[in-house]
Amino acid sequence: MLVAAVQTRPRFGEPSSNVRQAITMMENAPAEIYVLPELCTSGYVFAEQSEVEKLAEPIDGPSIKAFTEFAARRGVYVVAGFAERAERIYNSSALIGPEGVIGVYRKIHLFDRENLFFAPGDKGFPVFETRFGKVGMMICFDWFFPESARSLALGGADIIAHPSNLVLPFCPDAMVTRCLENRVFAITANRVGEESRGGHTLSFIGQSEIVRPDGVIVKRLGGIDPGVAMADIDLARARHKRLNAFNDLMASRRPEQYRLQ
Repeated sequence: MLVAAVQTRPRFGEPSSNVRQAITMMENAPAEIYVLPELCTSGYVFAEQSEVEKLAEPIDGPSIKAFTEFAARRGVYVVAGFAERAERIYNSSALIGPEGVIGVYRKIHLFDRENLFFAPGDKGFPVFETRFGKVGMMICFDWFFPESARSLALGGADIIAHPSNLVLPFCPDAMVTRCLENRVFAITANRVGEESRGGHTLSFIGQSEIVRPDGVIVKRLGGIDPGVAMADIDLARARHKRLNAFNDLMASRRPEQYRLQ
């Protein structure tokens, strides 16, 4: 199956334009599952709470509706990061299929000033069925906590869809380890560009990538320009957890010996 990490350059506060950019990029890169960056609809550097409240959308808002129409028209799946307005405001990602919204993940590990604007996620790390296999989601800074990817792997995920707005340089290489230790595919979709607002400036590192369960980076983009990283993957690789005749990655775990606090 063909998968794609879509590396966009959103403009802050311009959701209609940002969604059009993303859809145009997807239309020009035929795949079966697309992963878009974190907060790809709104931009990232919020200066005050009123901006978050203005740009946040419910799951049936115009941005997700546009991605849903694209997914239905093309018969594909899209994972898109957005500011979700629900009972609180969350940094979320939606898994959308030809039939509509399949599920939502709310970012559990908030990074830096995100803590000023978003509530921490309250849905755990769910895994969702698609016609190809099982997809789990985590968002950006979640990669820093190995429990995130492990939770998704224990839930049966074949693919970890990873919308991101990375500014630290470590994640692209660290995802190799996350894939090795869980034997899953990971699609990390980062953004590029710079945002400077309210006295805060962030430069995003790009390097969107697709990593195999054996830790091989199948495709990685550069750090300056928008683009699409695409790969043809075999999900069966993620379903074989045996390392040798004696070690199965999941069966060899000894949770009774782990201190989980």
